[in-house]
Amino acid sequence: MKAIVCPKYEFLEVLKIITLKKPEPDSNDILIKVMATAVNSADDRIRGLKINGIMKIIMRFVLGFTKPRKPILGTVFSGIVETVGNKVNTYKVGDKVFGTTGLKFGTNAEYIVVKEKGTLIKAPKNASFEEAAAIIFGGQSAIYFLEKARIENKPNAKVLIYGATGSVGTAAVQIAKSYNANITAVCSTRGKDLMERLNVSEIIFYDQGDFDQHTTKYDIVFDAVGKASKKHCKSLLKQGGVFKTVEGPEVASESKEQLKKLKELFEAGCFDAVIDKIFPMDKVVEAHRYVEQGQKKGNVVLRIAQKE
Repeated sequence: MKAIVCPKYEFLEVLKIITLKKPEPDSNDILIKVMATAVNSADDRIRGLKINGIMKIIMRFVLGFTKPRKPILGTVFSGIVETVGNKVNTYKVGDKVFGTTGLKFGTNAEYIVVKEKGTLIKAPKNASFEEAAAIIFGGQSAIYFLEKARIENKPNAKVLIYGATGSVGTAAVQIAKSYNANITAVCSTRGKDLMERLNVSEIIFYDQGDFDQHTTKYDIVFDAVGKASKKHCKSLLKQGGVFKTVEGPEVASESKEQLKKLKELFEAGCFDAVIDKIFPMDKVVEAHRYVEQGQKKGNVVLRIAQKE
């Protein structure tokens, strides 16, 4: 099989496509033919170990000191079940599935093996493989942080989302809306059309002034890109308001329940995958370069295989 490997923490060109032996599933495993994955800011940071301060040392322990311990990167996937182990009951050959591998990585390859009880479920019936892969990273992160902010206990909450046009931001807008929240998006003027497409009418353009100078108070302020701080946003919070950020010691966990919620919302027509660009597997360097620029809107998808 073909796989994209990252043999060391380095510039974009370190990513190479090599041929490896196709993995074989054990009795409780599923072999999945990967159709699509996504390239996001986390992938870019891991590839170049772009992490500051003490967290860089911690992440070397987690990921590998001088090079990635798991050289096939990628954490999200959509694909087709190719083979199942003899003890697998939940899935059958031909099922379309989507999910995440977390710190096991490995989705930048034509095939992966996952446990039957891993973080995967059958894909939304109305989603393309590209759409199914696109909704996972941002969607799971948004669900995690908004639920940690107790959005379900705040009827008609006023929510400000900073960095609303990225993969996490666009997902957070839509997840918050599913809780009947009133959304204010913070983005550049270039994001105006996308926010209007997601039916957000309250928009603050950070390239037209400091967003924290606004007098409106919010129940939740969610920094979806890791460029704000609680101190910076304190004046925007109501008494008892909650600030959450993707940049910090709190790391979003992944679960089947999150995938089920995303599937339910997508099948109901309440969630847009928001795909900016789709790159073929052999253009992985270009995909990472585009993400590295920090200007993407929504998601960047890496197509691993052509539809059959």
